[in-house]
Amino acid sequence: MAEKKNRPGLGGRGLDSIFGTDVNQFLDDIQNNASEVPGRKEVEIKINEIRPNPYQPRKEFDPAALNELADSIRTHGIFTPLLVRKSVHGYDLITGERRLRAARIAGLETVPAISVEFTDEQMMEISILENVQREDLNPIEEAAAYDSLVRKLGYTQEKLAERVGKSREYCANIMRLLKLPSEVQQMVVDKKLTMSHVRPLLSLKDEDQIYEAAQQVLKQKMSVREVEAYVHNLSGTEVKPQKKKIRTEKDPWIRDLENRMQQKLSTGVSVSKKSITISYTDTEDLNRILDLLGCIEESNM
Repeated sequence: MAEKKNRPGLGGRGLDSIFGTDVNQFLDDIQNNASEVPGRKEVEIKINEIRPNPYQPRKEFDPAALNELADSIRTHGIFTPLLVRKSVHGYDLITGERRLRAARIAGLETVPAISVEFTDEQMMEISILENVQREDLNPIEEAAAYDSLVRKLGYTQEKLAERVGKSREYCANIMRLLKLPSEVQQMVVDKKLTMSHVRPLLSLKDEDQIYEAAQQVLKQKMSVREVEAYVHNLSGTEVKPQKKKIRTEKDPWIRDLENRMQQKLSTGVSVSKKSITISYTDTEDLNRILDLLGCIEESNM
């Protein structure tokens, strides 16, 4: 008979030493009673005793999707219990925000839950990673989630990239979105502009100019390439509309080269007959690109 392998107690340890990189498998194990977690207890809780998760990175919830889930809950109930932890005044929600909201809409008074013992740090980490790995976040929520992991939990960029399953360049680029004015961030949340459209605006530095430029981008329905050219040509503080240029068709080989270089460098690249133009937003972004190209010498100290 094979020896049963016990999962170590959580205590004050970081979750990476417990579930590795797959937080969703860890949650499934808890819900299926396949992992030995200290204080694990199946309970039926009154909805008014559950406090929202203060570390929940997701702020936008689709009302239509919530109503659809509420209809399903009225008919079939809640299949997957919420994950909570006991607190002085009831329970703190760890995961299951959509189910909790839908249960309220459905008129339920109680919900099934599994209570476990997590520290604040573990609660924050599992809440953020669970949302990120399920791809439930918009770009601004994702950027704020990464920023929390770096600032509050001391993640390095390498650890962040590993834990969320993204490249280090992607993580660095998306976190820069938090430097945008709140109005422009909302344009991204509302899907009026994409991450690729707003990234070039970061080089403008002035928030008023960034906002005015974003409005012009939206009004003129610029492509990403047109945004890059538009920002490059802005020389003053006043934003002037950019006339769309008639472009000649590029050689397919040149277009393929541009695409491959953009993927490699995670920034805009333009290739013409006798020149290659690589875009960057600030000194940090320039150093990142130079590092990728092997143009920065390591210190021998």
